[in-house]
Amino acid sequence: MLLTALELVGIAAFAASGALAAVRARLDVFGVTVLALTTSLGGGTIRDVLLGVHPPVALVRWPYLAVAAVTGLVVFRFHPTVAKLRRSVLLLDAFGLGLFVTAGTTTALALGAPPYAACLVGMTTGIGGGALRDVLLREIPLVLRREIYAVAALAGAFVVVVGDQLDLPAVPVSLAGSAVIVGLRLLALWRHWNAPVAPRLDG
Repeated sequence: MLLTALELVGIAAFAASGALAAVRARLDVFGVTVLALTTSLGGGTIRDVLLGVHPPVALVRWPYLAVAAVTGLVVFRFHPTVAKLRRSVLLLDAFGLGLFVTAGTTTALALGAPPYAACLVGMTTGIGGGALRDVLLREIPLVLRREIYAVAALAGAFVVVVGDQLDLPAVPVSLAGSAVIVGLRLLALWRHWNAPVAPRLDG
């Protein structure tokens, strides 16, 4: 029950970030809702497709769809107020990222994926929705051009895989992986860290 509640909080946070991006892009109410759904459920859907889980979990658990859609509509209606809560949304987003990445990695391992594939699937679970959001908005995905986001996700997934290889208890390992992700993400936001970028080519 607690895990489901945390998942719904993470979905709401991701949906809010997607809806805010859609509002800034001047999309209509349908577009805002679609971006909220895509951002919050896209990563998990990609995970399920990669792992052969059919139908994807997001399509059979109606609360996931309902929370994402309602969050999108709330942001559309009250976006000036939600925009002022940016720090809170970023905090919830960091926790959602930690939860989704570790859950995705654990799911991949449980279905027999090799360690390196589980890391990639876990990372994709966390960042896939945001990447799809940016593609729909005709932007280079944010995780590919700045901010410590995908790197934090991959680090947390690595912790889960190492713990699994050492036969450590699953719950503490997942908590440790989530803590690494959340810690790195919040530290990067606080310190304004970005991944290195290659220098511009002259001419």
